[in-house]
Amino acid sequence: MDGSNASVYDGATACAEAVAMCLDRKRTVAYISATVHPDYLRAVKTYCYAANRGVVVIPEKDGVTDIEFLRENLKDDGACFIMQQPNFCGVIEDADAVGKVVKATGTKFVISMNPFFAAIGKTPREYGADVAVGEGQPLGIPLSFGGPYLGFMASTREMARTLPGRISGQSVDVDGNRAFVLTMQAREQHIRREKAVSSICSNQALCAIAAGVYMATMGPSGMKEVARQCISKAHYAAKQISAIPGFELALKGEFFHEFVTKCPVNPEKVMAKLEEKGILGGHILKGKLENHILWCCTEANTKAEIDELVAILKEVA
Repeated sequence: MDGSNASVYDGATACAEAVAMCLDRKRTVAYISATVHPDYLRAVKTYCYAANRGVVVIPEKDGVTDIEFLRENLKDDGACFIMQQPNFCGVIEDADAVGKVVKATGTKFVISMNPFFAAIGKTPREYGADVAVGEGQPLGIPLSFGGPYLGFMASTREMARTLPGRISGQSVDVDGNRAFVLTMQAREQHIRREKAVSSICSNQALCAIAAGVYMATMGPSGMKEVARQCISKAHYAAKQISAIPGFELALKGEFFHEFVTKCPVNPEKVMAKLEEKGILGGHILKGKLENHILWCCTEANTKAEIDELVAILKEVA
């Protein structure tokens, strides 16, 4: 993308702030896919409720955004359409096709992106996104008893002035040396609150610096290697787990490092058994995928750990 701000609280906040960036007098409705993270959807609904703006949730079909429903129901009141790549269940969405439908109506396209998927897949810009957001916690920030998190936000040049927070740029000092300055501070809430695009008054600058150091240290090749290991280990785990009777894969789509399986026994029992062995199990899903399990593997998991998990699942089953 052309520009990035110095981050917001987390991925959910970033999604909600992206909606605020896109709203105007004529386009007052946020369209969002049902396949995004439930917490992100709740944050967007909260923001729109407070601003007296509408929210339309586009349903899923076979684990991905229902493109035909989107095509038939996306109206010219749409400020933006938000999708997640890969989505909450780990499935890789056809963002190219979605983007064409969204752009045809003049609606802004917002993608909540897994930063490691962007290292080897298409980037939000390549999908035609106007705004890219997401959760940056995996970028070298350990989960210290639940936080902190890092919501990244980036946009095209045309949208840069509506990014919440501060925008820094490169210049030169009086001696001609490279210097970084506060180029823009869209802080209408200080003096013209009724015209403010955003009222967010802080950022996660410490986390942003940590993420910057992590990415600079890893470099492009390191980021790609992490992504390759995520894919390799997740697909190995999925193959081994789904081979256990009753734990078959629930969704057909291609995935990155998260996947959903069925569960033949009480999933709470499965999680308790894994916890006894010091393993943080998957996330138990609700709704249409009631009692299914969302699993995740990253570069931090070893083959031995995956094999141990599979052995425990066989025992439980």
